[in-house]
Amino acid sequence: MDQPSNGFAAGGLFLRHIDGQNASPPSVIVIGGGISGIAAARALSNASFKVTLLESRDRLGGRVHTDYSFGCPIDMGASWLHGVCNENSLAPLIRLLGLRLYRTSGDNSVLYDHDLESYALFDKDGRQVPQEIVTKVGETFEKILKETVKVRAEHADDMPLIQAISIVLDRNPHLKLQGLQYEVLQWCICRLEAWFATDVDNISLKNWDQRYNKTIVCVEDGTSFVADAAIITVPLGVLKANIIKFEPELPDWKLSAISDLGVGIENKIALRFDSVFWPNVEVLGRVAPTSNACGYFLNLHKATGHPVLVCMVAGRFAYEFEKLSDEESVKFVMSQLKKMLPGATEPVQYLVSRWGTDPNSLGSYSCDLVGKPADLYERFCAPVGNLFFAGEAACIDHSGSVHGAYSSGIVTAEDCRRHLSTQLGISDLFQVGKIIMREEMSEVMIPFQISRL
Repeated sequence: MDQPSNGFAAGGLFLRHIDGQNASPPSVIVIGGGISGIAAARALSNASFKVTLLESRDRLGGRVHTDYSFGCPIDMGASWLHGVCNENSLAPLIRLLGLRLYRTSGDNSVLYDHDLESYALFDKDGRQVPQEIVTKVGETFEKILKETVKVRAEHADDMPLIQAISIVLDRNPHLKLQGLQYEVLQWCICRLEAWFATDVDNISLKNWDQRYNKTIVCVEDGTSFVADAAIITVPLGVLKANIIKFEPELPDWKLSAISDLGVGIENKIALRFDSVFWPNVEVLGRVAPTSNACGYFLNLHKATGHPVLVCMVAGRFAYEFEKLSDEESVKFVMSQLKKMLPGATEPVQYLVSRWGTDPNSLGSYSCDLVGKPADLYERFCAPVGNLFFAGEAACIDHSGSVHGAYSSGIVTAEDCRRHLSTQLGISDLFQVGKIIMREEMSEVMIPFQISRL
C-alpha cells in the first residue's frame, strides 16, 4: 500500500459542552475511501464522532472513478445508477446536487441496462442483425430464464445457471434456437455475464435474480491510528487476498464468508475518435457462436456529444485482457470493431481499466457463486467485536451496485454508532449532540480527518 501522508481536516464537526463537562467524542477509523467509506465517515461525523478515513489511493472514490482526459467524463469504473426513481438510496442526493442524468433504460429488468431497441448487433461478417431477430431472441431468452425458476424450485442443491438453462432447453425444445438466432442468444448470455462480471458457469441458479476495545490500525511505515472502533470498507477482492492482517485473526465464520463470496471482473477500453462512424444507437454488439466470443461497445456520443465508444469485457475474457498491454488491448478491440464496421477509423486516444489486477481493488464487484450458504451475506456483514464491515459486497439487497455500497456505509455507521454509544455509556449525550449540530455551532470542533494508508 502507499505510504501514509499527514492527516488533514476535511470538515468541521461541532459539539457543545453538556452539563458543564467536556464530552470526549467516540472515535472511529474508516478503512477505504470509496463511496461506502465516505458515506460511513460522513454519517458518523454528523453524529459527533471523531472520524479518521484511511485510503491507499491518491484519490477518493475507489471503484467510482471518472476520467476527464478525453474532454468529457468517462467512467472507468461504475457507470450506471440502477432504479434511480425507486429504491436507489442515492436518488435524494442526486436530486439535491442537481446532477444531470442520462436515461438508458427502464427499471423493469434485472438483466438489461439498455432498451433492446437501442442495440445494433453485427455478425462475424459485419452484417447487421435484423432488429426483429434481436427482439425475438431477447423475448425467448427471458422465457428461458423464467423457466430456470422452476428448475430452482425442484432442486435443493444449487447449480450453475448455464446447467439450469440446459435443463430448460431439454424440456422445452421450442425454445431452442439455431443459426443466427443462436448466436444472438449467446450475445444475450454475454450481457448476462457482464451484469455479474463473471462467466455463466459461475453464476448461481439459486441467487442470480435475487435482490436482496480499542481498535489499532497500523500501516506499512509503522504509523498507528487508534480509535474505539473501525469500519472496513475495502473491496472484497482485497479481503480475499489477505492483504489486511487481523490480530487476533478473524473467526472462521467470517473467513468462510469472505472466501465463499465471489469477485467478478469487468473492464473497459474507452476509445476516442476524430468523428462518429457508427449508428446512432446506445450499444453496438457482435454476435458469435459462444458468449465468450461475443462483445459490445457503449456509444457515449449519445450521452456526451463526443465521438467515444467504450468496449466492455467481463469474466475470464476480462482476466485475459489484463495480461495485454494497453496497445495490444486496443489493437484487439479495434479488430473486432472493424469486423462490425469495416469503415472504422483508428482511435486518437484510449483508456484501459484493469480492476482485476489493481492492488487496491483486485476485482470489480462481488457476485454470487454456485452453492453459497444461505447465511453468507449475514455473516459477511456481521461485526467482529469493534470491527464493522461495509461496502457493495456487504449489501444484501443491492450487492454489486454503487447505491448498495452507499446504503451499506450508512447502515453500518448507524450500527457502529449504536454499539459504541451503548458500550461507552454515552448514548443520550451523542443523540443530543447530533440534534444540536443541526441547529447551532459551538466552541468545540471535532475534525474529520483523511489520511493515506
